[in-house]
Amino acid sequence: MYRLSKMRFGFPIGLFLMLFLDGSISQVFSVHLFNTPSVMVSHLVVLWLVCGVLFEETMPMPLAKWAIAAGIVFDLYYTGIFGVYVFVFPLVVYVTRVIVKYISPNFLSGLLIYFIDITIVEALSFVASRVVHMTAMSGSAFLVNTLGPTLALNLAMFVVLYFPIRAVYNWLK
Repeated sequence: MYRLSKMRFGFPIGLFLMLFLDGSISQVFSVHLFNTPSVMVSHLVVLWLVCGVLFEETMPMPLAKWAIAAGIVFDLYYTGIFGVYVFVFPLVVYVTRVIVKYISPNFLSGLLIYFIDITIVEALSFVASRVVHMTAMSGSAFLVNTLGPTLALNLAMFVVLYFPIRAVYNWLK
């Protein structure tokens, strides 16, 4: 069924659109997003992957493969540490699928799942940055200055973009 649908081409196009939109938002609003000491990181790729799991219902998609591909591009293009997001994006897909088994997907449960996924993404990228000595930020400073503002930004983007993304997914099916 997936092979015959518009989702076969629409999902990867949307994923890479979100990938480059992340970078564009970071560039255009860098004065506001990366204002010292607070940092807000846009994670539209994670939003697209989470929505992919939430909306896949009867049409299973190869989300892990697309998450790995997006992770490779994200690592090479944005972070400079190869391997962090190649691991994190498929982990987000896996965790979301496990949670969706126990919670029926709707707007509020999707918001909760997205909250958990953003926390995982940011925490693992922080740990990776600490391991390779790219940051000297303490854990408490990370929680207050990075994780909190990033969660606020991304949850606001989830609230704004959930229904338009659902409409795109329904159109692609």
